[in-house]
Amino acid sequence: MDRKMNMVDLKGQYERIKPEIDAGIQSVIDSSAFINGKPVQEFRKNLGTYLGGTHVTACGNGTDALQIALMALGLKPGDEVIVPAFTYVASAEVIALLGLVPVMVDVNPRSFNVEADEILNALTHKTKAIIPVHLFGQSCDMEPIMDLARDHGLYVIEDNAQSLGADCIFRDGSRKKAGTVGTIGCTSFFPSKNLGCYGDGGAIFCSDEALSEKISMTANHGQKIKYHHAVIGCNSRLDTIQAAVLNVKLKHLDEYSGARRRAARYYTEKFLQADPDGRFFETPAEMPFSTHVYHQYTLKIKGGRRDGLKDRLEKRGIPSMIYYPLPLQAQEAFKGIARAAGPLVCAQECADSVLSLPMHTELTADIQDYIIGNVLEFFGMSS
Repeated sequence: MDRKMNMVDLKGQYERIKPEIDAGIQSVIDSSAFINGKPVQEFRKNLGTYLGGTHVTACGNGTDALQIALMALGLKPGDEVIVPAFTYVASAEVIALLGLVPVMVDVNPRSFNVEADEILNALTHKTKAIIPVHLFGQSCDMEPIMDLARDHGLYVIEDNAQSLGADCIFRDGSRKKAGTVGTIGCTSFFPSKNLGCYGDGGAIFCSDEALSEKISMTANHGQKIKYHHAVIGCNSRLDTIQAAVLNVKLKHLDEYSGARRRAARYYTEKFLQADPDGRFFETPAEMPFSTHVYHQYTLKIKGGRRDGLKDRLEKRGIPSMIYYPLPLQAQEAFKGIARAAGPLVCAQECADSVLSLPMHTELTADIQDYIIGNVLEFFGMSS
């Protein structure tokens, strides 16, 4: 193609909402309230409303959100926290950073997410919390996870950095937004996220008012009243300019999710037409317990040909990414400080086979046709 292709087209998205974004940023510059200005409070309220009426604490990034959540729960060094082995490092990194023990469990090979049975098999008397990660845009099956957590007195911290806007669907047909089901929910506003700012940003959700107050204090040096520090905290806040950007983009979030779903549906229809039996790859699965907002469109490539396909696409000007090439149990950083609950075969298999294609709100049929045609050509098929 003549035009440069990106995994995420942030510039194209910006151009569609440029007047709103520019006005929001200019208002912050005019007020000069760059830290904790009015747009931060507005965004906290607006996001809480979008999520169904939960309390929101804005913070510096998604990793901070996870760390603050664990700090607010008062876990002690040596306590075990269960986390999926196939995820970004931040989900387990914050556990180790606080002197807790990451316990890595396997994932479902189709949804890429952790399930209650794997968590149950990893429990010990030291287990205090679970961090289910809603990977690639789809929620974990939260109902059985919450049942298990209640039965065993465990906290649940949802890592919702990739699935903001997705719905958890329960057996009775009711729904809740991903990130609002557990004890605490966390998200990231990294620019490439479905709701992304123009720098770093994150947020923590909690329906319990007392716990939410402790979360807010923890993120603000442990203080509720200035210079009166009730708990040991940290300094993590969302800049006012980023809040202004997010206030604009939040209004478009459902529209963005719809665009991603349409693009995913187009990919999947074309791929299944060419390879209906899944001889060469598996398309993403949409599970019955969650809607999918497609933060990533991730294929599983069979026959050890993933890296060859990635190289071919790169030569044709098509970006792709491997999220993630090493499962957590294979990371050097966790040797000697983490526990693997079993052989974690599926996590390794996912790491060896996944490949994410461009996915964003500005994808057009001609761009997708070019990507699809090159993928199929690699396997000797035609579109």
